[in-house]
Amino acid sequence: MRFRRKKDEISDVDMSPLIDMVFILLIFFMVSSTFTKDMKLDLNRPGASSASKSSSKVIRVYIDNQSEVYVDNQPIKMWAVQSKLRELLRASTEKSVLVISDDTIAVEKLIELVDQCRLSGAKDVAVATKKEVG
Repeated sequence: MRFRRKKDEISDVDMSPLIDMVFILLIFFMVSSTFTKDMKLDLNRPGASSASKSSSKVIRVYIDNQSEVYVDNQPIKMWAVQSKLRELLRASTEKSVLVISDDTIAVEKLIELVDQCRLSGAKDVAVATKKEVG
């Protein structure tokens, strides 16, 4: 017994499994990707020819052109940076701190902030720059 299709009958492809798979893949890539959380400060970073990329797991400390310090997107006083970083470094596996500063910041303020970061127990303290072509 053979079954034959009629010529005018159109076979439809069910699209719902395909749409389900696309959504599952979308959710998988959204969950498995990592996002870098940067503050939205307009900072003109100093330039350096030896600049390199930083890890996304470092703790970021920002200092703007008014010498305001931010840790974890929260403003913090300079004298409280050490204790806040010590608390964050205790929970972190990578003991690195990245200081992101404006290029017009006074050198004394930048050195004081780097000093506070080192005193908090950070193994590596780096200052963010933009790569100069040359």
